[in-house]
Amino acid sequence: MLNIFKDSNGKIVIAQKPNLPLVVWLVSVVVLYLPLRDSLVAFFSLVSFGALFTWAWLEIFSGVNLFRRLLGIIVMTVLLVSRF
Repeated sequence: MLNIFKDSNGKIVIAQKPNLPLVVWLVSVVVLYLPLRDSLVAFFSLVSFGALFTWAWLEIFSGVNLFRRLLGIIVMTVLLVSRF
């Protein structure tokens, strides 16, 4: 039976410590709630998009299990559809 939560060692992995792109995304989203000039809002929006895109890309191609790869595909799809 296919278990989407198991990694290559047979361990169940659902969550793990956030990696750098997720931390950058979270910080940039928090900064966007501050009163900023339009140029800074545009900058942090771009940083936010880029960080989440990078995280999704990494999950798609090097996620530890099928669940993480599918999550990367879903996030990438939502990002691209909402952006364009």
